[in-house]
Amino acid sequence: MMSVSLTPTALESALACAPRASTSTEAAPELLARIQAARAVVLSQVEFFHREFGRAKSRWKADGSRVTTADLAISENVARALLSRFEQDQCFSEELEDSTAPLPVTAKYCWVFDPIDGTNNYALGLSHSAISLGLLCDGVPVYGVIYDGARRVLMHGGPGFGVWDGERRVEPKPEGERKLSEASLIGFHSPYESRYAVQAAVLAEVAKLRALGASALHMAYVAVGLFDAVVDHNVKIWDIAAAVPMILATGGAVHYLTPPPFPLRNFDVNMGRIFCIAGNGPPTVSKLRQLLGVRRVTATTHSRTE
Repeated sequence: MMSVSLTPTALESALACAPRASTSTEAAPELLARIQAARAVVLSQVEFFHREFGRAKSRWKADGSRVTTADLAISENVARALLSRFEQDQCFSEELEDSTAPLPVTAKYCWVFDPIDGTNNYALGLSHSAISLGLLCDGVPVYGVIYDGARRVLMHGGPGFGVWDGERRVEPKPEGERKLSEASLIGFHSPYESRYAVQAAVLAEVAKLRALGASALHMAYVAVGLFDAVVDHNVKIWDIAAAVPMILATGGAVHYLTPPPFPLRNFDVNMGRIFCIAGNGPPTVSKLRQLLGVRRVTATTHSRTE
C-alpha cells in the first residue's frame, strides 16, 4: 500500500487542542469518534483510488456529468463503513442516482461526500482529483476530510480543531497578509459559461487564475494556504461540505451568492447550482465581491444584502 503523508498522531494532536465549550460532555465524544472514523474511512479507500486512477470504466449521467465504477465503489464502501458504526447517522453521496426526490435530513449527524471529486480528471488520468467527506451536525458542516490525489496528502480539519495538510498543521495567515495582490492565486470554475467570461477577465487583471477541474480541491487549497480565494458559480453541496469547515477553521470566509445551503435540511442529487466565493479572510471575499459587482445572500432571509 502507498504511504500517506500523515503521522499516526497528527489527528490526535489536533483533537487534543479542540475546545469543548461549544458541545456538551455527552456530545463531544460522539463528535470526536466520528472525526476519527472519517479520517480512517477515507484512508481506507486510498489504495483502491490510485489503483483505478485512469483505468476505471466511466459513463455519462443524465445531468451531463461523468461517473466511473470507482465513484460507485467508493461511495458504497464509505457509506457502508460509516453506517455500520453509526447506525443512527445518515449518509448522502453524489452518486445516489436512484433518489428522485429530496431526502430530509433527520439525524443529528450526517455525512455528505463526493467519492471522487474531479471525476473527469480521474477518468482521463489527470492528477487533480480527490475523495471528499464532510461531517455535519444539525445540518452544519463541522469537520472535513479530503484526500488530495495529486499531492497524495490528507487534508482535514474544522472550527475548534485546526486544519492539517498532511503532517503540517496549518497556521492561519496574519490579518495583514489576507489581501489580494498580483501574486495571489484564485481558483475559478472551468469550464465556465460565456456569461462568466467577464468575471474571469476582471479577476485576471488583479491576480493569477487557476482551474484544476476539482471544486473540492479548489476550496481546500484556500484552507491550507495554497490558494488565496475561489470563485465558483457551479458547485453542489457534496463539492463543498468538507472544505467549508476547513476554510472557517483557518479564519477564512465563504459567501454565497445563491441561497446558502447550510444548515442542510434536505439532500437532493438534482439540486441547483451553488454560487460561492471563498477566501483566506473576510476582506479578501469582500474585495472579490466588490470587483465582480455581486451581492451576498444572507442565511436568515435569503434576501440580497451588502
